[in-house]
Amino acid sequence: MSRERVYDFLRGKFLLSEEASKHWWFIIFCTLLALIMIASSHSAERKVHLIAKMNNEVRELRSESIAAKKNLMTLKMKSTLEEKLKNTGVGPAKNPPKKIIVYLND
Repeated sequence: MSRERVYDFLRGKFLLSEEASKHWWFIIFCTLLALIMIASSHSAERKVHLIAKMNNEVRELRSESIAAKKNLMTLKMKSTLEEKLKNTGVGPAKNPPKKIIVYLND
């Protein structure tokens, strides 16, 4: 390639020639493709950040759930119930419960 053609290209003379309409349409097309690619990249990155944030929330909620289950198991223990109800006078039954059987006649 000659030095003159390189300088003409760098100066943008190909945009001012008689065949410039072909070049302009191609440049507009490439620009639109670049804009679409940039928008798609930003959208994908935004989704990646959202997914990371949601994963952190899931981990936090899972640990809260485990802590709540542990607390519930502690509260349901017989010794814990007896300790909390000791001052109210409620305690385990002294007599075992009796089983009541009901027969239904058809």
